[in-house]
Amino acid sequence: MRALAIAATGMNAQQTNVEVIANNIANINTTGFKRSRAEFTDLLYQVERAGGVPARGGENVVPEGAQIGLGVRTAAIRSVHLQGALEQTGNDLDLAVNGQGYFQITGPGGETLYTRDGAFNKNDTGQIVTLDGFTVDPGLTIPQNATQVTVNETGEVYATVDGADQLVGQLTLVNFANEPGLHAEGNNLFRETLASGAPIAGVPGDAGYGVIKQAYLENSNVDPVKEISELISAQRAYEMNSKVIQAADEMSGVVSKGIR
Repeated sequence: MRALAIAATGMNAQQTNVEVIANNIANINTTGFKRSRAEFTDLLYQVERAGGVPARGGENVVPEGAQIGLGVRTAAIRSVHLQGALEQTGNDLDLAVNGQGYFQITGPGGETLYTRDGAFNKNDTGQIVTLDGFTVDPGLTIPQNATQVTVNETGEVYATVDGADQLVGQLTLVNFANEPGLHAEGNNLFRETLASGAPIAGVPGDAGYGVIKQAYLENSNVDPVKEISELISAQRAYEMNSKVIQAADEMSGVVSKGIR
């Protein structure tokens, strides 16, 4: 009975949906996290009677055919790259991008990775690094005797040394033609792919690029109310598919018992 296999694909799809929602909720307090959404498509259809073919006698055509759907499959897990709310922290090395753009990070092996998480710090040599110790690209080193660090909206980094502001360097941002095509590496980092396109670098505040907000961090863009609503919907859909399997199994039982 096809209903068993069809409902099984529905249960599998809703299980995937719940797993995606669970990951969103788990990262509700993760800095710069982008929520994901499961996308589904229907499977191939089995044609019982073709539409548009000549009817019996050949004088007219069949206006409607008969197609039986065979279920659903997961097409994509889409990352929704909408900006989260900015929260003031008071830390000079906490930076948020207000608008479009990603910070560049030099990851393991020298690979360039990208992030919206601007919770930066200094290492033992004064370089600005992520919480995992990866350096920010371009490399910026704060003098050991600096008393204050200032980052303006255009990404210029100044250090106050002996009462005078000294330009340390310039932060840059990158954009992508297709942000959902970025590959999530974990640790709030993304890697470019053929789907995302090559990074396009620019200066904060330029057209198409956001500005830097010092002493702020970007919160997760997960909406807890929306996630709970979608969780309930997925749970109900899973239960309905299980009811279909139960009904189909009982119908099959009627047939098998009748034959015996």
